[in-house]
Amino acid sequence: MTWIILGSVGIGLALGHWLLPEQIVQYLDTVTTTALYLMLFGIGIDLGRQKEVWVRLWNMGWKVLWLPILIATGSLAGAAVAGLLIGLPFNESTAIGAGFGWYSLSGVLIAEIYNVETGALAFITNVARELLTFLLVPLVARYIGRFSAVAPGGATAMDTTLPVITKATGSDMAVIAFISGSVLTTLVPILVPFFIQLK
Repeated sequence: MTWIILGSVGIGLALGHWLLPEQIVQYLDTVTTTALYLMLFGIGIDLGRQKEVWVRLWNMGWKVLWLPILIATGSLAGAAVAGLLIGLPFNESTAIGAGFGWYSLSGVLIAEIYNVETGALAFITNVARELLTFLLVPLVARYIGRFSAVAPGGATAMDTTLPVITKATGSDMAVIAFISGSVLTTLVPILVPFFIQLK
């Protein structure tokens, strides 16, 4: 699956750079959004047929929230360490990490509250996180574990990276990934402004 993803991105890059005319490019956003909705619709149907998944989730109760809490903690700690290594202030590195892969919101928030340069860095960093998720999830699921495979996606585990997580971990993990992504998505507009304003 990793090779298919890499190949698809490579072919897309080549087509976008050399072949596709500008008239077609303007419709790509609509096409990709529609494709995402169709994938999520298919996952929803699959989940609806697996009643035992919902029973298991009900039995887990509040424990299911430990996953997004640990993902958030790891993301923030990793961002703080990376900031130290490259000489980025603590407030900037943690605010960027608090984007949890939601590049469109975190970049804009930081650009408006703080400065455009850090907002651009947040955008690039969180785009990279999403792209790396597509490549790493199959490997993490295979060699580390299914719950660990939810972590790379961060906030995107509820939408764009949910299909690849489901494919790599099994449809029973889709609900847990969706809940984790939803919690992290809710935290982004709270944590990004909080950390960027720290002195």
